[in-house]
Amino acid sequence: MNERHHDDKDADDDFAVAHREWLSERVAHYIGHPVDDSVPLVEEGFDSVAALSLYGDIEEEFGELIEPDDVEAYPTVRRLAELLAMRGAGRDGSRVRTAFVFTGQGSQHPGMTTGLYRNSTGYRTFLDEADAAVRPWTGRSVVDLILTGDPAVHRTELTQPALFAVGYALARTLEEAGVRPVAVLGHGIGEFAAAAVAGALTLADAARLACARGALMQELPPGGGMMAVCITPHEAAELVAEEPAAGIGAVNAAKSVVLSGDRAALARIEGRLAERSVRCRHLAVSHAFHSPLMAPVVAPFEAELRRIRGAAARVPFYSTVHGRLTTEPLYTSYWSEQITAPVRFADAARGLLAQQTPSHVVEIGPRAVLTPYLRRMGGGPRGPVCLPVCQGPQSDAVDLAGVISALDAGPLAAALPGGTR
Repeated sequence: MNERHHDDKDADDDFAVAHREWLSERVAHYIGHPVDDSVPLVEEGFDSVAALSLYGDIEEEFGELIEPDDVEAYPTVRRLAELLAMRGAGRDGSRVRTAFVFTGQGSQHPGMTTGLYRNSTGYRTFLDEADAAVRPWTGRSVVDLILTGDPAVHRTELTQPALFAVGYALARTLEEAGVRPVAVLGHGIGEFAAAAVAGALTLADAARLACARGALMQELPPGGGMMAVCITPHEAAELVAEEPAAGIGAVNAAKSVVLSGDRAALARIEGRLAERSVRCRHLAVSHAFHSPLMAPVVAPFEAELRRIRGAAARVPFYSTVHGRLTTEPLYTSYWSEQITAPVRFADAARGLLAQQTPSHVVEIGPRAVLTPYLRRMGGGPRGPVCLPVCQGPQSDAVDLAGVISALDAGPLAAALPGGTR
């Protein structure tokens, strides 16, 4: 491996981001201005008195993870954050406990995971396997769709099978490297890959459902939209109570809600929010997912579901339909309800973090979408390490090896400070 390339990748390892944010805030406190996390602290005016004070802050916040000399030996916020993240992962000799969180629609982009497909034999094998499972229902290869950078990946009938295939392949690649999830959670279409990995659906059945779901939704007439708003679920419920053609599409955090429904209804809600100086962000979607406008899909989807045999998950499955751990078999009623039900991501994620106490949470998808929410729910640097398995189409086998090593798996794990292997 090229040494310079390796160092650059280490510097960008996402599992240290929360530590970088915390350290940047503390350093800025001592020097009186924002800090560039890649510039040596000495050049920022950080003296020995401030360094000693920072060491005290670190000890109070994280315990005895480092020595005072480490503050000088790792001269930038970025490098010091990496050290804290790696030593924190192996604190008290505890085993790594990893939860998988699968992203939903909106995380797709042309060329997603092309770097991994070309450079990782494991990922290529599993994506080919998933491609073979979806191809009878899509009529085309999602691998070709991805590798050609085709913008048709944004068409719902292809988006959902493609995201399912990518999520399944990424998770299986981690499992093959020795990473076994202690729990799974999926956001929207991400629940199908989560269910397949947890053993509640076979690969063939999950692929068939993901394809049928996407195709049926694509056939719906246009006119629906989705809108992200920084309000509480209670405030959102009051707003949609007056608009029967709109509903709550997702609750991603305490004050992060997605409203979904008829565009005219959303425009009226946006007007009322503007009177309170609350801004809205319209999402680039073709339909109003997880809204009352999805109701026409339910009956034909249930007809498809009658051919599927669901089962109870063999790995703790945190349902974003119920917003909690579910031990019930994932039969027809669950998947049909999922089409119109709000995505209760915040409730499910909080339950997973509290009940499973993972040391690491990995976002499984083509790019990071949910990781910032997970970090905040987990308590920042004091909570689990939250990292995406893939940052974008440029992510390659080197990046994947770094993630696997952070999870105490694969051939590089023994080199991690504080490792338990």
